[in-house]
Amino acid sequence: MTEPDEDLQPRYLNRELSWLDFNERVLAQTEDERLPLLERLKFCAIYASNLDEFFMVRVAGLKDQVAAGVTKAPPDGLSPLAQLAEIRQRVDEQATRLERIKLDVILPALAEQGVELLRWPELDDSDRKRTTGEFEERMFPVLTPLAVDPGHPFPYISSLSLNVAVLVVDPETGQHRFARIKVPPSMPRFLALPDNRFVAAEDVMVAHLDQLFPGMEVAGGWPFRVTRNADLTLDEDADDLLEAVEVELRRRRFGRAIRLEVIDSMPDDVRDLLLRELDLDGEDVFRYRGWLDASAHWQFQSLDRNDLKVPATPGVTPLRLRDIEDGDDLFRRIRQADILLQHPYDSFNASVTEFVRRASEDPDVLAIKITLYRTSGDSPVIEALIRAAERGKQVAALVELKARFDEQANITWAKRLEEAGVHVVYGFVGLKIHTKITLVVRDESEGIRRYCHIGTGNYNPKTARIYEDVGVLTADPVVGDDLSQLFNYLTGYGRAVPYERLLVAPATLRRALQEFIQAEIDAPRGTGRIICKMNSLVDSDLIQEFYRASQAGVEIDLIIRGICCLVPGVSGLSDNIRVRSLVGRNLEHSRIFYFANGGRIQGRDGSDPGDFNQLETDTARYFIGSADLMPRNLNRRVEALLRVDDKNGQERLCEILDTCLADTALAWELQSDGSYKRLSGDMNAHDELERLAAARSELPSGE
Repeated sequence: MTEPDEDLQPRYLNRELSWLDFNERVLAQTEDERLPLLERLKFCAIYASNLDEFFMVRVAGLKDQVAAGVTKAPPDGLSPLAQLAEIRQRVDEQATRLERIKLDVILPALAEQGVELLRWPELDDSDRKRTTGEFEERMFPVLTPLAVDPGHPFPYISSLSLNVAVLVVDPETGQHRFARIKVPPSMPRFLALPDNRFVAAEDVMVAHLDQLFPGMEVAGGWPFRVTRNADLTLDEDADDLLEAVEVELRRRRFGRAIRLEVIDSMPDDVRDLLLRELDLDGEDVFRYRGWLDASAHWQFQSLDRNDLKVPATPGVTPLRLRDIEDGDDLFRRIRQADILLQHPYDSFNASVTEFVRRASEDPDVLAIKITLYRTSGDSPVIEALIRAAERGKQVAALVELKARFDEQANITWAKRLEEAGVHVVYGFVGLKIHTKITLVVRDESEGIRRYCHIGTGNYNPKTARIYEDVGVLTADPVVGDDLSQLFNYLTGYGRAVPYERLLVAPATLRRALQEFIQAEIDAPRGTGRIICKMNSLVDSDLIQEFYRASQAGVEIDLIIRGICCLVPGVSGLSDNIRVRSLVGRNLEHSRIFYFANGGRIQGRDGSDPGDFNQLETDTARYFIGSADLMPRNLNRRVEALLRVDDKNGQERLCEILDTCLADTALAWELQSDGSYKRLSGDMNAHDELERLAAARSELPSGE
């Protein structure tokens, strides 16, 4: 076996740069001429929103390390300072691409289709009159100009708010004064004009600055935006987790500034004033020639122009859940056999939401227990839990207060649950509860029976329409016992116990995965096979295990949407590992793990990662669950993977993996030099999975 040359070939790719590679794949969707125009504009918004979070958390963390004098590099060898330099270069390059495609291609093409985003000078007299009226009636009353002078200190600029920096001149003294005005977040970012035409709120404000500074000469107004450190750090010794999170949320508002975005027409002296007051330097400034904050383009998704959008995945009612007449009928069908779901192709509302709703109404249901990581405040799941508690059922909700950027929302509806009589548990200070599980306890003629849902996605019906996730509804008593033990561990003081069909982090998951990889290494040569589908692969120890498996001849396919620190295709190290990422209209979010464990693979000729027939399932092991292979998931989160033993469920997971590995329209392949190569073809996994779900739902009853 040839040993890899470690001086020439890194063993690990940098986590932060790999994330930027992922966001670049999102950016590439904006350039894809096969997509409708509003879909491409939506990806502009997704790219920008992703980047905001990256700066608030990851870049902020690197800056904290530099400030603390940290020089130790991660396994890839890049110091925090070197990472920041590389991030700056890549973000600059991507920003140029984003503005070019948005300003020079997408928006002009939309204008030709009757959807226009106009600048103030482009408005005709009628539009200006209408917009001025809206400014005076609705905008002017809520605007608050904040001056900066010896009697008025520089105002606090909240993170991600859009602002206008204004220079005015006192006509009597000739002195220049600076002021800041916040664009009202309560108003639409783009003000509507007749016939699907829009003008930006900040453009309207700048055009009417004379009304905000009467008696002064307005030298100009320039939009800007500040990003602040939003990484939430809790006191590990906190006695009250809810109180600790609320304190940290207040602190987050005043986090250190880490990025300044400005319009490129802003004068240098105004920019320098902002830098000085925000304690930033030139490397923290990003200039744009167009409108700031591309994430605001989400607003255009509400337009009634379906001809410019990708049709939404409708979601079908799974065959086994059709024509349910009463609550007992639903539970009877789950008792018959496990039901594997894939959203959004299988309707979340017709399956998971309906499961919780009927449990809340069924008189024989005694208790409902659920983990909630992210959901919407108006979620029917939340409403069902409240109704269940009001009907006297025992309801326990484990709410993760530390779900990043959803902390305040989670606190709000968690308190509402408590007020309705739900037993709300806020989890642990040192661990995030990330697992997605529900347990329903029902009193039946044969005795107490437990019904379970284990999934990969959040109990959020809104994101379930665009996030690809899998889940299982089951009445298997073994799974019921496992979930009962897990809930008791989470809500009480019990120690972790052995589980039969669950792998649970941080207790057993890492060790179990290492054992499954070892089993493939120990299998007869040529039979070892691993397929893993996940969001991210970062953990260096498991990456090393994959390398060992590859060197032993195990064939490995990794379907990783986002971060991947493993380097595939390196001679003597990872020859047998292939990595691909799917980016499309649905966010790939499910985690599926397949270990052949000596099982036979049919039909693979080795020429194409997707060129093989359905996997043999008789001896294989399949897992689904909430965990990515990252240190945080394996060490600092409560995660659960379910072993799927049901034959139909295994075949369905085979179908999903097959389809993802056969895709040529959405897939990017990671090369051994760390770059991604986009495939070119017509096989679209999202279209195919939607077609398969629709065909499955149309089968005659009983099939």
